[in-house]
Amino acid sequence: MALKKNTLAISFVMMALCGGSMAAVYNAGDSAGWTSMGQVDYKEWAANKNFHVGDTLVFIYNNQFHNVKQVTQQGFESCNATSPIATYTNGSDTVTLEKHGHFYFICGYPGHCQAGQKIDISVLPATSNLSPARPPTQSSLSGASSLSLSAPSILLSWASGALLAFFL
Repeated sequence: MALKKNTLAISFVMMALCGGSMAAVYNAGDSAGWTSMGQVDYKEWAANKNFHVGDTLVFIYNNQFHNVKQVTQQGFESCNATSPIATYTNGSDTVTLEKHGHFYFICGYPGHCQAGQKIDISVLPATSNLSPARPPTQSSLSGASSLSLSAPSILLSWASGALLAFFL
């Protein structure tokens, strides 16, 4: 009986630890992508999301007319792309949000940042199953590609559940 109780306790802990963090993938600007055409209010777009450590931000754009530059807060506020932290230019760029805090991105093409093609991503610490789930937002539900779950996290949760069922 003690073995069953210990196994049950270990299984619940494994499920909490392994299945807790499901990373999300966000397309900057959703279906409009990364653009300066005024179709997206990136400040509003980011405000409607709960970004966490491990989430991925994808920038989709025409690389003949745009780029993505990760900059400091000062570079963001002044739309200054002369000393970027990182530069992305392939038109389908993926950035994993590896720590909590602010990540600042702008388009380095002249006038684009001033026209609103800039985004401040506020990243919260990673979550676990023990904390409340993030509710979906209207913009995250607007396109299937704007939010997806990490397959390894789902597999770990499933494996933990299977292990629990086996020992019960």
